[in-house]
Amino acid sequence: MSCFTHFHETWFDKLRLLLNQLSSAPRPPSSPEQHQHLVDLVHKVMSHYTEYYRVKALAAQRDALSVIAAPWDTCLERSLHWIAGWRPTTAFHIIYTESSIQFESHIADILRGLSTGDLRDLSPAQFRLISELQSETIREENAITEDISAWQDGASGQLLDDYCADIEEKIGRLVNVLEKAENLRLRTVQRVVDLLTTQQAVEFLIAMAELQFGIRAWGQNQERAPA
Repeated sequence: MSCFTHFHETWFDKLRLLLNQLSSAPRPPSSPEQHQHLVDLVHKVMSHYTEYYRVKALAAQRDALSVIAAPWDTCLERSLHWIAGWRPTTAFHIIYTESSIQFESHIADILRGLSTGDLRDLSPAQFRLISELQSETIREENAITEDISAWQDGASGQLLDDYCADIEEKIGRLVNVLEKAENLRLRTVQRVVDLLTTQQAVEFLIAMAELQFGIRAWGQNQERAPA
């Protein structure tokens, strides 16, 4: 897993660079060129996440148990994991939280009818579609949770037995559950982005990356602190 650990570190470094680009991009865009720049940035970030889950899926095929253990993450990050990563429905909490914060901080502008096209300007149609997607994602999360629970019940006490006749079959089932979880994570982010305007998508991706960095930094600080 040393190869994936190194990939994970370099991937995070690249995400930080992309976060800086997203944060410094002009919002709202004032020209077609600036709008296209935002579109390109969203595409770059989504490609970056796609690459992460592609490489992680390959790592799971080689060593699924190590991917579940996630030694490259901090203890805090692992404590928040849902099947080796963040819970897909977290994306909706980010949307609602950011929309609420922006609404409250600009309520005077909103009462004057001003619109800037950011997350506080989510339309009723967008809220409806996001809510429908959230419900669908919850159902898929629950189904995958049942899959991993069934796997744990069936594999309990057998993975340590080198002579277990169906160990490969059990590991194969674990890989399948991991692939479902990773696919749902990536698909949820992509579908949320598709429901947003370009500017809203940029703000959503900024909030998501900042949450990742914040939790990671907090976890690293805890591990560095003297006992």
